[in-house]
Amino acid sequence: MSCRKWNISIQYNIMNSVSEAETILGCFTNNNNNKLRRLPHVFSKILQLPLPSDADVSVEEHPNCFRFVAETNSLGHVETHTLHIHPGVTKIIVRATHSLQFSLDDLNPHIWRLRLPESIIPELATAVFVDGELVVTVPKADDDDDEESTEANDCSTIY
Repeated sequence: MSCRKWNISIQYNIMNSVSEAETILGCFTNNNNNKLRRLPHVFSKILQLPLPSDADVSVEEHPNCFRFVAETNSLGHVETHTLHIHPGVTKIIVRATHSLQFSLDDLNPHIWRLRLPESIIPELATAVFVDGELVVTVPKADDDDDEESTEANDCSTIY
């Protein structure tokens, strides 16, 4: 049997920046200077509802809050929990009050989730179950304290 040597050659344009060349060569060299970076699919604020991922949820944006409304008959009393998973990463979980502890069902990938903007206040999120509808309200931070909005009370009233 003959032993073969595999020669690998990499060609790149000399006009490329050094970082591009390092990127090309980085896969072949062992570089211990790699730093952990936040993954792009890890969002800083997330809302998780106890519904299937394909559930119809109405999303309403008001000047001072977001409101999520979904029809469901499987829930009774609900409440919100704010989890600080990591510094800068917060998850709002809406759960039925009869389930007192977090279970493996919370890890189900087929649960309804939505990325939320940075302007929300997760600790003030509320959830109610009214007439077969789950209504979740997540307030926004006040950017303009001076201006009075005609819709200022839209989020303070129960749906």
